[in-house]
Amino acid sequence: MAFSSPSLCSVAILTLSCILLLLMGRSDAQLSTNFYSKTCPNVYATIKSQVQSAINKEARMGASLLRLFFHDCFVNGCDGSILLDDTSTFTGEKTAAPNQNSVRGFDVVDNIKSAVENVCPGVVSCADLLAITARDSVVILGGPSWNVKLGRRDARTASRAAANNGIPPPTSNLNNLISFFQNVGLSTRDMVALSGSHTIGQARCTNFRARIYNETNLDPSFAQTRKANCPRTAGSGDNNLAPLDLQTPTAFDNNYHKNLLQNRGLLHSDQQLFNGGSTDSLVRTYASSPSTFSSDFTAAMIKMGDIKPLTGSNGEIRKNCRKIN
Repeated sequence: MAFSSPSLCSVAILTLSCILLLLMGRSDAQLSTNFYSKTCPNVYATIKSQVQSAINKEARMGASLLRLFFHDCFVNGCDGSILLDDTSTFTGEKTAAPNQNSVRGFDVVDNIKSAVENVCPGVVSCADLLAITARDSVVILGGPSWNVKLGRRDARTASRAAANNGIPPPTSNLNNLISFFQNVGLSTRDMVALSGSHTIGQARCTNFRARIYNETNLDPSFAQTRKANCPRTAGSGDNNLAPLDLQTPTAFDNNYHKNLLQNRGLLHSDQQLFNGGSTDSLVRTYASSPSTFSSDFTAAMIKMGDIKPLTGSNGEIRKNCRKIN
């Protein structure tokens, strides 16, 4: 195309420049799998060695680190807010009902952050650290891998109220569960796939006592096994632990969904996924096809990681994950 005058040419160049700037601004606001390729190329190796070390010390830690990512993303997006400690002037999310005496692994996150700061100070956010740590935990315990999208920044605020209201409790029925996930943009299929993370980890007696003593959609021998370590009386043995997956509690596989087919879901909310409702067929699919479960789980994890990230000039890169800079 020929331009008839220098002024028209200038306008065209200016317009093109504006378009390029807009496109650059848009790409900055999106997460990418190669976000740290130049600024912190050793981030993956550094984090994975720390996660491996933590899981070697305690296999349950893999489930705890994965859970931290869930509980972070479900409250105002994946912004590292769950990691902030309470102060005299600030109440964070750690003391919210779904988190208190429940979420754990904060010391491990501190160790990971310290190791990352040693190789590239002030570059990697705590929010991104949780996303990578969740993936590494799944892989180390035998589960599938995926390319983690990065570029999140850390929140300077947290919300105890949002944590109390946004994280599905173990007493949830199926409709409640579907609503909790829909509220953060995740489908019912995502929900059933992500619930498969309960193939690892443990739950406290206080969270499954009512189920094993009162509910009928429960395998009797499984209930008997669980009662041995969870007394009927509230306040007695509340913190006693039981594996969410009795067969392979430290291996990431599809036994969680297989257990649901036999009414061996430990939590009320677990068994709701296979209880004559709309998700029964999905549970059957995942129980019979490990590859389908793996592909749906990884897709859902990537989708969950996209929930309202702070990018660009929003938020900050915390030096210490427990407090704002």
